[in-house]
Parts: sequence; C-alpha cells; structure tokens
Amino acid sequence: MDGSSFETQHAPAPSAGAMSFDLNIAIATFRRRLRLFAAVALAVFVAVLLYTLQETPRYTATAQVMLDVRKEQVADMSAVLSGLPADSSVVDTEVEVLKSRSLAARVVKQLKLTEDPYFNPNAPGAKGVASWLPWVKKVVAPTAAVDSVEAQRQQEKVVDNLLEGLKVRRSGLTYLISVEYTHTDSEDSAKIANAFADLYLTEQLEAKFDATAKANEWLDTRVAELRDQLQVAEAAVQQYKIANNLMSAEGATLTEQEISGLNQQLASSRAQQAESDARLNIARNQLARGSTGEDVGESLNSPVVQQLRKQRAEQSAKVADMSGRYGDRHPDLLKAKRELTDIDGQIQAEIRRIISNLEAQAQVARQRTGSMAGSVSASKGALAGNNRASIRLNELERKAESVRTLYESLLARFKQTSSSQGIEQADARVVSRAKIPTAPSYPKPSLNLALGLVLALGAGAASVVLAEILMAGIFTEDEVERRIGLPYLGSIPLLSSAIEDAKLARDMSPPDYLLAKPLSTFAESFRKLRAAILYSKVGEAVKVIAVTSSLPGEGKTTTTFSLARTLATSGANVIIVDCDLRQSAINRFLTEVPTLGLLEVLNGVCSLDQALISDPSGAKVLALTKSAYTPRDVLGSPAMLRLLAELRNRFDVVLLDTAPLLAIADTRILAPHTDAVVMLARWKKTPVKAITAAIGLLQGRGVFVAGLALTQVDLKAQTRYGYGDANYYYKSYRKYYAD
Repeated sequence: MDGSSFETQHAPAPSAGAMSFDLNIAIATFRRRLRLFAAVALAVFVAVLLYTLQETPRYTATAQVMLDVRKEQVADMSAVLSGLPADSSVVDTEVEVLKSRSLAARVVKQLKLTEDPYFNPNAPGAKGVASWLPWVKKVVAPTAAVDSVEAQRQQEKVVDNLLEGLKVRRSGLTYLISVEYTHTDSEDSAKIANAFADLYLTEQLEAKFDATAKANEWLDTRVAELRDQLQVAEAAVQQYKIANNLMSAEGATLTEQEISGLNQQLASSRAQQAESDARLNIARNQLARGSTGEDVGESLNSPVVQQLRKQRAEQSAKVADMSGRYGDRHPDLLKAKRELTDIDGQIQAEIRRIISNLEAQAQVARQRTGSMAGSVSASKGALAGNNRASIRLNELERKAESVRTLYESLLARFKQTSSSQGIEQADARVVSRAKIPTAPSYPKPSLNLALGLVLALGAGAASVVLAEILMAGIFTEDEVERRIGLPYLGSIPLLSSAIEDAKLARDMSPPDYLLAKPLSTFAESFRKLRAAILYSKVGEAVKVIAVTSSLPGEGKTTTTFSLARTLATSGANVIIVDCDLRQSAINRFLTEVPTLGLLEVLNGVCSLDQALISDPSGAKVLALTKSAYTPRDVLGSPAMLRLLAELRNRFDVVLLDTAPLLAIADTRILAPHTDAVVMLARWKKTPVKAITAAIGLLQGRGVFVAGLALTQVDLKAQTRYGYGDANYYYKSYRKYYAD
C-alpha cells in the first residue's frame, strides 16, 4: 500500500463508551484478585478482632435533664434573673454549659476525684508516679508557690480526664438533654452522671440567688436616695411659680388663652382677604385678556346686568328684523341701532361699577387683617415674657417628674424582689436519674466484629479496585478492544498450560510441538490467528505481514515462526524474513546455522535462492548470519524494496520478524511497505502504556494495524477469571483437541 495516508489504519473497535457494566466481568475480576482480596480482608478483620479483645470494658450511665418551659408563678412578678427562653439555640447553649470545665471542676470537688487513681495518677495508691512522688517531695523541699502551681496543674489534669468520659447531647429537637458518662466502673459511671445533672441545677439556682440578693441591696440604697431628691425637686417647682406669677387655669395661662382667640379671628380675616383678592384678580385678568366684562363672575350674578342683557337681546332681535325689511339708512333702523348701543354702554358702566366694588371690598379686608395681626403681635409680646419665665419652670418640672418616675419604678421593683427572694426556681429539672449499668457499653464484640467484617470486605474490595486501576497488563479480548482500541486477533497460549505433560512442555519448543500435535489446542490458536490476519482487510489480500511488539521478550519470534509453520502446513507458500538486525532469534529454530542471509542478498553477495533455508513444514526462511549487524539503514533501502516486491510475487504470504517498536527504529521504516502490521503483547505483563506508545509511533506513516494478539496466555488461569475472552470457556470445548 502507498504512503499517502496520514493516520495509522486498523479495523474499527467497539467504543468504550458504548460498553455497559457486566456482572460476569466483575465476577471474573474478583476471582482474578481473590488472593489479594482475601489477604487484605483477613488482615483488617484480625486487626479489629485484636483491638476488640484488648480493650477494657467500659460502662455508660445516662441521666436526663429537661429545660422547663413552664414555671410555677408563686408571685405574679418577673425574676431578677430571667428564665431561659425555649428556643433551639438556648438548648444547644445549655448543652455546652453541661460540658464546661467550671461544672466539671465542681464535680471533681464534690466527688473528691483528685483522690481517685482513675482520674489522678498521682493520687495515693496509684501505680507508677505515685509510688515515688512522696520520696521526691521529701528530697526536694518545695516552696508554697511551687505547691500551689503544682496543685493547680493537678486539678486541671483531673478535670481533663473527667471530661474525656463525658458526653452531653440533645435528644432530637426536644428540650431533653442526655448526660452520659463512660467509666470502667459501672457504679462510678452512674454516680458521676448524676453529679453533673445535680450540680447543673444547683449552679442555676445559685446564680439566681446571688442575682436577687445583689439587686435587693442596690435597690434599697437607691430608693432612699431618690426619695430625698424628689422632695427637693417638687419644692423648687412651687417656689418658682409663685415668684414669677405663672399661675394657670385649665392647663394654660390667661395670655395663652387670649392669643388663642385672636389667632382664630386673624385666620378668619385672612381667609376673607384671600377670597376678595382672588375675585378682584380674576376679574382683572379676564379684562386684560380682552373680555368685555360680561363673563366676570360678579357680572353674571348681578340682577342689573342680567336685566340689561335681556333688553339688549330683545333690541338685537329687533335690529336684525328691521335690517331684513328696511335699508341700512332707514330712520327706524338707525334709531334701533342707537338704542342697542346705549344698552351696551349701560352694561359696561354697570361692569365698571362692579369691578370698583370688588376693589373696595378687597381694601377693607386687608385693613381688617392688618388690625387683627397687630393685636396678635401685642399679645405675643406679653406671652414672650411669660414663656421666658416658663423655660426655667419647665426644666424644674421635668427634673421633678424624672426623679418621681425613677423613684416609683425602683420602689415597685424593690418590693417585687423582696417578695420573690427565696422562691427562685431552676430553669431545668432532672427527669431521669442515671442507673447503674449492668452491661458494658464498650466494646461490643458483636458490633465490633460486624463492623470489622464490613471494614474487611470494604478494604478487600478497595484493594481489588485499586489493583485493577493500577494494573498495567491486559488479560482478555474485551480489554484489548476497550483499553487499546484495536481489533482482537487471538491469543497464543503458554505451552505448559495447554498440555498436561510438564516434561514434554519443557523438552519441546512451541514450533516443534505445533508440528507434532497439529490437532492440539496450541495449534488451533495459530490457525485462528492466521485467519484473523489474512481476513483483516475486507476485499484486499494480505501478503506482506510485519509481526512486531512494543517491548522485547513478548514471544514475537516464536509466534512468527509458529504462524509460518501453520500457514505452510495448510498449503500456503510462505517465507519468514528475519528483520531484527540487533537481536536475531529465528536461528534457534533452524536445524542448520545459516552462512548466507538477508544482508548478503541485499548487498548482492548471493541470490535469494542461495540464502533461503527450507523448514520441515515446507516454509522458507531468509535468516540473518551471526555477523549480520550493519550500521546502515538497509531495511529502507531500494534493495529492500526490490526484495519485498520479489517476495510478494513468489510467495503467498511473507512474514517479517521485526524488532520491537519502542527499542529500534527499523520497524517504523519497514512497516509502511507491508500490507499489515500485527501487534503482539504478552498476557498480563506488557503495560498498556507501552502498547499505546508503540502504536503511536506508527501514526502518520500509512500503516495498517491488523490488530493485537496476546501471547503466553495461561489457559488454566484464563478459564478461572478470564471472562470476556474465548479461553474462558476452554474447559467446555477442550475435548475437541488432541493435546
């Protein structure tokens, strides 16, 4: 094929994205990693078991405290220290109070836990430090300050140890708070849990008692002081009123009452003035716009104007009638027109009189308003003097009122707190005291073992998943198409796994076994490979085939030689050409050492027929001599191309045993001149990265990759966990072969 193509060609493979989860594949994967799964799961389970067995039994006692949302009202008055509001945040706050160090310190003091070796390793009778600590104190004479610091540190350590066993939690969204304490002694666990609950209530009551006592003491002193201040303030108010003649009636002074009446009259006068001015201004504006005055409001309401307008209408009708009967110069018509003009003059005279009357009314209204304003100003002057004197009076009255208000409120509060002293209630109550537990709460062997089993199974499954993720090699046909994206050509089994006779597998090479057992499983695998290669290009013949791999040691030469023998025994005219110039391996399968080979033919030292070696199967071999290495690029030379053309004409199939792609560049040079390239990968060993990297080297060189075949497959292992591969069913069809 030509080199015009720019991509590596191969038959399409199933899309990885189109594949769905297959339970059989998962089971096969699990079986493949069964030893790893069992080892990890067993290790985790044994670790949990040992941890459970060495743990000291501990007991948990629980006391329940409920925040009271209902209070007994002995006296209908509020407390000095208010009760707790019944909302979620307050309940959570009280949970933290129960876990506080201050409350724990009170429990330590009440139960004398500093003398308990469980909480204080230095307590008398404790092992370890306590045995030699008294001797140290005798040797080193401590000072009082050192003793105090040491005692404080010891106290804090005991509190820390006590809090380690405490667990306080809210029961759901209720007002119940569970106080749990875990201890190696069942009686001590109940005793400590009850101590926390009881001291929590005691602390609440003490806080209220202290607050009430302090409030009463302060209120008593403050009420006495305010009583004296109130008497002085009220006396000052009365003396000032008498001195400044600020006597009042019905809440206001006489001057204020007089000003109130004048203000009302002034407002009325101003309203009348505004009305008169408005009428006059409207009339003037209408006349200024060219009006005859007949549409002025006052004219429309005037009886005189109305009568004159009636006469004018009649006279106008008369003039119109006469104009139709007489000429313009008729005496009666002229007389009628003069009478009409006279009526119009009378109307205009009446309108001027009305306008004049409006101006007079407006003038009178302004004078009246001015007079009223003067009276108000005079009264305000008198009031100003009173107001200046009232400023000081108001100040004295406000001072007296503020003192009175404060005095009365504090006096009432003092009476309330005095009455409520001694009847304070806690904001919570113990609804369930802790009972001595009869069974340990920790460890729970059954629960621990169940959790250990779950953890063991989870860890084993995780190890299997991780191993599969990190897995470098390929196991099955399904993985070839899914992970590599190449068609699967077949698998070549490991000879020792295909036959039961181990001695025979050691003594006989795979190509020899193929001739000796043509109906064996091993031989059938090559026949399948032959068919897959020859029919890899639909509608085109495949004659020149390059067999290669990504890395050395993948069974490339053995597979090539065995494939040649399979083709030869089936009647094909086949030749093997050893193209691995660095690590030739074909010669080990030959019965004679070649003296002439590929390089001699290319250099013209001998002819092709002189260099060919016949195999017992009928295949021809063009090998390499021992001194066949050359630094020149002979595989891409014109001589090599001419040789390939000659081989293509003379033989049915030409197999080229080439060097690994990642190791040597020779295969990349030779591959574009072949009909197909067959990739080999060692089962479970060759990394996927190496395979994809090798395929990438062929890209852009017009190379057709027929597919990938797996070599050295362990059939026994594949039948156990190779789901997705034909060899998975090897036990079912093995009887068809004569191994």
